[in-house]
Amino acid sequence: MDFPHNHPFRHSPSSSSSTTTNSSSTAHHQQPPPSTIATDNDPMHSWWESVSKQRSRILSLSSLLPSEDLSSLADFDRPALSVLSSPSAYSRISSALSSPTSGSGSDPLCQWLYETFQSSDPHLRLLVLSFLPLLSGIYLSRIHSSDSSSSLPSLAGFEAVLLAVYSSEAKSRSGKPLLVQIPDLSQPSLYHTPRNKPVQERSRQSVGVLAPPLEPHLAVKSTKRAIIIGTALDFYYKQVSQMPAWSKLEFCKFAAAWAGQDCPCRTKFDEDDRASRHENGNGNSNGHDRFFREDSGCSNGNSNGHDCGDDDDVDYEDDVIKESVVKMDSLGINKEDVENLERKEVRIPLPWELLRPVVTILGHCLFGPSNSQDVKDAASVAIRCLFARASHDLAPQAILALQSLIRLDKSARAAAKAAATAAANASSNANTPSKAKKPEVLLVSK
Repeated sequence: MDFPHNHPFRHSPSSSSSTTTNSSSTAHHQQPPPSTIATDNDPMHSWWESVSKQRSRILSLSSLLPSEDLSSLADFDRPALSVLSSPSAYSRISSALSSPTSGSGSDPLCQWLYETFQSSDPHLRLLVLSFLPLLSGIYLSRIHSSDSSSSLPSLAGFEAVLLAVYSSEAKSRSGKPLLVQIPDLSQPSLYHTPRNKPVQERSRQSVGVLAPPLEPHLAVKSTKRAIIIGTALDFYYKQVSQMPAWSKLEFCKFAAAWAGQDCPCRTKFDEDDRASRHENGNGNSNGHDRFFREDSGCSNGNSNGHDCGDDDDVDYEDDVIKESVVKMDSLGINKEDVENLERKEVRIPLPWELLRPVVTILGHCLFGPSNSQDVKDAASVAIRCLFARASHDLAPQAILALQSLIRLDKSARAAAKAAATAAANASSNANTPSKAKKPEVLLVSK
């Protein structure tokens, strides 16, 4: 893909040799002017330079995607963040990315994303990263849905953006692997006391390798596709707390679609929980169960031989994807574009190099304190779909990680429900009028 690169300026040998004497003789006499030093240290100048750069990039985007909304967003104090929080801007860009002709080497939007990510401005890079779930989801869906008899579609534009993000993450790691320190549980800590008497030796900490050192890649080969996209998602995870809700919803939607959604194993934990509640004489379930009742045989109040619980439990949505579309539509996202994307999603291979960052991001979507309930519900659906997929693939690492997330999600929802019930009871008791006491009559003898 012929995207422009910034190469360092190189002098010719003749010019460099002729200027060596002059440069050495005047090195001690040449100093930057005081105005330049003051400008570099002036925060107001740095802010204005950042705003000017953002406005230039947003205006170039509005020329590619003619829209009055995009042009008006360039006049804000923080143009990149304004585009990031604009539902109309997201709808316009997502429509262009999901176009059947998008992703090619001559795609101007992909070139804009590539060049914008090369910028040193953090807000511009954040804007590009927010579309990484959508871009990677469309890319993987097209790669794995293409007919083997026909040639693969040209997706050099998508691959250029993915390689740019991969190269940035590889540069930040400096050729070192990602490591995790595993503590020695035989030694006491702030969180536990060992059952056996601790050994009077130095704590034996083992080191686990999360990801090996990264190699430079100039193209996306089929054997390296998973690690390139997984590494790009690692870079996305570093900024996930600053991502808007629509970006996280896109990620959860694609993660569920990659896993495949037709397996009843995804409701295993919830069915076990409902069975235990019925055994204890409590047939009530929370509103979250409606996401996972598709395979129970309950529909419109008919049990079909299954135990469906109370009448309040049968009001649920059969289609999980439709529920996600409703949530995204409530955020102002174009519903038709999302439904068009859903029809193109396919079940894809999920090696651990790709699945590990996916699970990590879903963990944030589940338990991030600033996440909306829509994001948490979408992530809850995704981890159950991925758990079913990992159970069929016999992937022990994924099974353990996803099983832990499901249990933590269930306990967090149970605690939230208990807190809400307690708050409702307290408010009802406070609002209940009490009988007025009769005034006491004191008898005073004369």
